[in-house]
Amino acid sequence: MGDQANPIGSRGVNLRAVREIENLWITLADGTRLAARMWLPDDAEASPVPVILEYLPYRKRDGTTGRDVLRHPYIAARGYAAIRVDMRGSGESDGLLEGEYLKQEQDDALEVIAWLSAQPWCDGAVGMIGISWGGFNGLQIAARQPPALKAIITVASTDDRYADDVHYMGGALLRENLTWGSTMFSHTTRPPDPLLAGDRWREIWMHRLENHPLLVAEWLEHQRRDAVWQHGSVCEDYSAIACAVYAVGGWDDAYTNAVPRLLAGLPGPRKGLIGPWAHGYPEFAAPGPAIGFLQEQLRWWDYWLKGLPTGIMNEPMLRVWMQDSVRPANLNPYRPGRWVAEPTWPPTDRHDHQLHLTPQGLQRAAAAETPMILCSPQTVGLRSGTWCPYGVLPDDPDDQREDDGKSLCFDTLPLGEGVDILGAPVLDLELSSDQPNALLVARLCDVQPDGASTRVSYGVLNLTHRDSHLEPTPLEPGKKYRIRLQLNDAAHAFPAGNRIRIALSTTYFPLLWPSPAVATLTLAAGPATLRLPERAARKLDAKLPEFAPAELAPGESRTVLRPAEHARTLSHDLATGEVTVTMRDDEGLVRLDGIDLVIGSSRHHEFRVRDGDPLSTRMETRWTKDMRRGDWRIHTATRIVMTSTAHAFRLVAELDAYEGDQRVYSRNWDQSIPRDLV
Repeated sequence: MGDQANPIGSRGVNLRAVREIENLWITLADGTRLAARMWLPDDAEASPVPVILEYLPYRKRDGTTGRDVLRHPYIAARGYAAIRVDMRGSGESDGLLEGEYLKQEQDDALEVIAWLSAQPWCDGAVGMIGISWGGFNGLQIAARQPPALKAIITVASTDDRYADDVHYMGGALLRENLTWGSTMFSHTTRPPDPLLAGDRWREIWMHRLENHPLLVAEWLEHQRRDAVWQHGSVCEDYSAIACAVYAVGGWDDAYTNAVPRLLAGLPGPRKGLIGPWAHGYPEFAAPGPAIGFLQEQLRWWDYWLKGLPTGIMNEPMLRVWMQDSVRPANLNPYRPGRWVAEPTWPPTDRHDHQLHLTPQGLQRAAAAETPMILCSPQTVGLRSGTWCPYGVLPDDPDDQREDDGKSLCFDTLPLGEGVDILGAPVLDLELSSDQPNALLVARLCDVQPDGASTRVSYGVLNLTHRDSHLEPTPLEPGKKYRIRLQLNDAAHAFPAGNRIRIALSTTYFPLLWPSPAVATLTLAAGPATLRLPERAARKLDAKLPEFAPAELAPGESRTVLRPAEHARTLSHDLATGEVTVTMRDDEGLVRLDGIDLVIGSSRHHEFRVRDGDPLSTRMETRWTKDMRRGDWRIHTATRIVMTSTAHAFRLVAELDAYEGDQRVYSRNWDQSIPRDLV
C-alpha cells in the first residue's frame, strides 16, 4: 500500500489537500480481500468526511484508471473520501466473479459500506455513484437499505434486467448477449498485478481460469423473464429503495428508458437528467454538449450527505436535452438542441399526438381497415449502428433510407408546424402471422425534405411475448392479434417541412437474432395508431439555470506505444447473397507510466446472414488482452462462435492464456441450448 500526496488544482473554494492510497485491502467476513483505491482529504482523521463509493468489476488498476483519476480526486478535494472498489474476482480482489448482479455481489457491498462508515475518517454517511454495472448495483444495493447509504447517483443503468438490458429486447435476443458475454470472457480471465497481489498472483489467476463460467451460455439458457432476471430488477419493488436517487442517462445510450420509469416508480426523493450523451459520464461524454457533472454531483452530495442548502431539490424533477433535427450520421460529436424540464414525471398535462397507419400514410383520421403485407429481407438493420454506442466510434445509426426501403413505411405529409415529443411513442395495431414465431420491429424516423432519414427511436417485440415475457405463447397462424409496441423514450423536435415516418420490419440484423423461419405478417392498416408523446413549451424552460462548464482533475501520464486502429466494414457476396458486417477495434498498446505497466486490447466481431435464410446467421467474437512489465508478459485470447438451428442455439468457445511465450492454460466449450420461442 502506498500513500501519495495529490493536491488538486486551484479551482473552487476551500479545497482540501488529498492523498491517494493506491491500494487498500478491505477484508470481508469470509476472509475475502477486496482491493480498493482511495482518495482521502489529508485532514479527514481530524475532520471526518462522507464517503462516495464506486463498486465495479472493471479493474481499478488498469481498466477504469483513466477516468477514475479525472473524477475521484476532484470530489475528494471538496471534502469527501472517494473510493473505487474492485468486486470479488476482479482486478486484485480475491475470489471468483461468477455472474452479473448476484446476491454475493450485493452482500459484499453491504459489508464494504458498513466498513467504510465505521472508519475514523468517515462521518458515517455513504453515497454510491456508478455508470452501467456500477449504476445497476447502486440501485440494487439501495434496495437492500444499508443504514449508512443516504443517496445514490445511477448513470446509464436499468431497473429491469430482462426488458431493458444487454441480453434481450422485447423478448428478442440481442446480439449484445454474445458480444457483451465475450467482453466479460476476456476481461475477467486476466490476472491481478503481481506488484499488488504479491506471490499469490499466479495462484489467483489459475483459479480464475479454471473456474471461469461461460456467462453467455448461462444468459442464453434463460430466454424468459424468469427469476434470474427478476433478481436485481428493482422495478419488481420500487418501494424497497428509500434513499435519494439521482438517475442520469443520455439519448444516444441504450439505458435511457430507466430514467423516466424510476421517476414514476420510486416513492422517495428522486431527480432525473437526460442529455444527448452516449454511454459515458456527462462531464466528458459525447455527443456534446458535455456539462459540469462533477459540480452537479457535489450539489447532490452536499445536500444529501452534508445537509447543505444547495437548492438542487427545489429544481424540476426531470431535465432533458430536447434534440433538434439533424442530418443522419454514424458519429455525432455534438447534438444541437436545448434544455427543457418537467416539474414532475409523468407530466400531469401529457398530450398524445395520435396518427393512424393507413394505406395513404400517417394520417390524423382513421381509415377503413386494409390488409397490408410485411415480410422483410434478413438484411434490414444494416444501418442500425450498435445497440449501445460509446460516442467515440462510428457506431450510431446512419441514414435509414436503405433500411426504410426494405420496410413497410408510413409517412406524414410535410409538417405544417413543428412537433416536439418527450417520452415513449406507442404503436397499437392488429396483425396476423403465417408462422408461430415472428418479430415486429418499429423505427420512428425524421425524414428531411430530400429524403434523408434519421432514426429517432425504435422498439422491438418478439410476438410470442405479446402478452407476457414470463410465459410466452406461440402465434396461431392466420389468427389476428392486437399488439401494443412501446418504442424507446426520446426527446426530439420534428421541424416544419420534415415528415414523420414509422417503418415496420420483421427482421433487424445484426442487432437481433432472427426468428427461426421467414415470417409474413398481415397488418390491419387503417385503424392502427401511433401515439407520439407531444410536449408543449413550458415557461420554466426559459428560466433553467445553465450547467457549469465541465471540470476535471488532472489526468494520469500515459505513453502510446502503438496507436489504436478501428474499422467498420460491410460486404455483400453477390453469388451467395451472404452479407457480412465486421467490426475491428485495436486499442493499441499503452504504458501506464506511474506503474510502468503496458496494456493492450483488441476485438474482432463478425456477423453473417444470407437473405431468405435466417438459419444461416453466424456471429463470431474474438478478443486478445496483453499485460507486461519488464520480463513479465501475459496474453489471453478468447473466441466465441454462435449459430442456430430451428430448435437450438450452438455456442463454441475457446480460451487460451499465455505467460511469456508459453501457453499455460487452454479450455474449449461446445454447448447446445434449446430455443424457447426466440
